[in-house]
Amino acid sequence: MKNFSIITLVALALLTVSSVFVINEGERGIVFQFSKIKRDSDGEMRIYEPGLHFKIPLIERINKIDARIQTLDGAPDRFVTAEKKDVLVDSYVKWKIVDFSTYYVRTAGGNLSNAQALLKQKVNNGLRSEFGRRTIKQIVSGDRDSLMEEAMLSAESSKADLGIEVVDVRVKRINLPEEVSNSIYERMRADRKAVAAEHRSQGREKADVIQATVDAKVTVMLADAKKLAFTLRGEGDALAANVYAQSYNKDPEFFSFVRSLEAYENSFSSKNDIMIVKPESDFFDYLKSTKK
Repeated sequence: MKNFSIITLVALALLTVSSVFVINEGERGIVFQFSKIKRDSDGEMRIYEPGLHFKIPLIERINKIDARIQTLDGAPDRFVTAEKKDVLVDSYVKWKIVDFSTYYVRTAGGNLSNAQALLKQKVNNGLRSEFGRRTIKQIVSGDRDSLMEEAMLSAESSKADLGIEVVDVRVKRINLPEEVSNSIYERMRADRKAVAAEHRSQGREKADVIQATVDAKVTVMLADAKKLAFTLRGEGDALAANVYAQSYNKDPEFFSFVRSLEAYENSFSSKNDIMIVKPESDFFDYLKSTKK
């Protein structure tokens, strides 16, 4: 009898424990009774809020659904802009469940992968439409905020269709496909080379002009300098000739003597020089005896 009582108490304890379930904060619960969703008196799916609840052991089971804000961050998608150019858009979506009954039914039993695939399709449709109305310049130069706002508005249908509310849509990065990037880089490189060649050509042209101007100025300066030198030399020669003439007129004998000494000095300045002159030549006139 005592053993039976113990077994009964243990069984009751197990039944009590198995009949209690807890829904944590940030979760919602759906109860299944014989594989059918438990509904309320109005026939609506019953959603259990966070807290302590009871169920019928072995008959009812609990399916918990995450009610927190979740992030959908998949691979970049390819969109076409208004200029018919492809861009790779990396974006993410913040979303949460607001209608658990609709969510459970439309996602095949609350399957998260199905929910994300359906939501991504709706958001991408909105982004594709917005990118198709804008050029790359408009997207990159500051129209991104309005683009994301329009994408959120286009995703509002997910609340009625999926029981999901889109909290935020953000575009993280916009890149060009590799083949497009390469062609753009090549075109930019060719444009820069053309600009550089034009600058070099203009620089060479200016350098030639400057060089020609400098050469002309140098030629003129040299000509002026030579002209001045010839003028000064001519004036000097004229002055010297005048001085020689005046000296000669004053004392021709002395003038001849001085000129002879200068000739002797110039002729005998080097010991290696050899002169062949007759002794009776007038060249040695002042070296001869002055006695007559």
